[in-house]
Parts: sequence; C-alpha cells; structure tokens
Amino acid sequence: MLEVKNTRRATVHIRYDGRVCKTFKGHQAKERFENEVLVLQYLEQRECPFVPRLLEQQPQDLYLVTTNCGRIVQQLTEKKRRALFEELESYGVRHEDADPRNVTYDNKAGRFCIIDFEFATILDHPDQKSPVAWPHHKTVEDAS
Repeated sequence: MLEVKNTRRATVHIRYDGRVCKTFKGHQAKERFENEVLVLQYLEQRECPFVPRLLEQQPQDLYLVTTNCGRIVQQLTEKKRRALFEELESYGVRHEDADPRNVTYDNKAGRFCIIDFEFATILDHPDQKSPVAWPHHKTVEDAS
C-alpha cells in the first residue's frame, strides 16, 4: 500500500487495487468517522457522481475503504472550485472544508471530484451537523 497522508487526524493509504483506506485518529476521531460514513451513504443515495463510494467500514477501528476518485489537483481556479462545491450543495451536502486539497481529478470519469467528508453537513437533516468546529482552520472564503 502507498501511504498518501499521515496527519494528526487521519492516515490514508491507496491499496494496490486502487481503493482508498482511511483510518481516523486524534481529536473526535469517532465522530468524524461516523460523519464521513453518514455523508458518503447519503451522497450515494442521492446518486452524486463525483464523490467516493463507501465500500467497507470498520467502526471499531475507525477505518473505512472507498473507491478512488483520482489524483489531488495541482491547480484549480477559484471559479471552478466554487462551482464544484456549489454543485455538491445541489446534492444536499455542504463540505465545510472547501479547500482545493479536497478536490481530485478522475481521468476515468473525466471530471473533478470531491473527497474528505469528515466535516461535511447534510443540509436537509437538521440534527446532523459537522461534528467538529475547527476555529483554526480557514476555508478559501475565510481568507478573502
């Protein structure tokens, strides 16, 4: 497996078959894991075509496996980034971390995709909110 991310919040590996394996760790890992699973299941029900599909989850290990949505993009215009996250909201989800690092390009699908839903909010579920507020984390909108 190829390790592509190892931070205080998560470790991410890409298996040889291309699937993405994510283990949550650190502050509120259980809540972030549960939120990402909930949001990915919701987006699958809504047939959102530009997000990973949840293939496996192991709640006891805070571990999940998803499909691969391509590579992180190196360049993305502000206009394209805004349009992509607005498109996600049309499926009923606000990402809450609308940063270019959460955008990939999938050559097979021929389009940009969005990943990393641990902080996302399902807009029509009034009881579901992003499990963690990260006051030190700023989105691109906050910086402008």
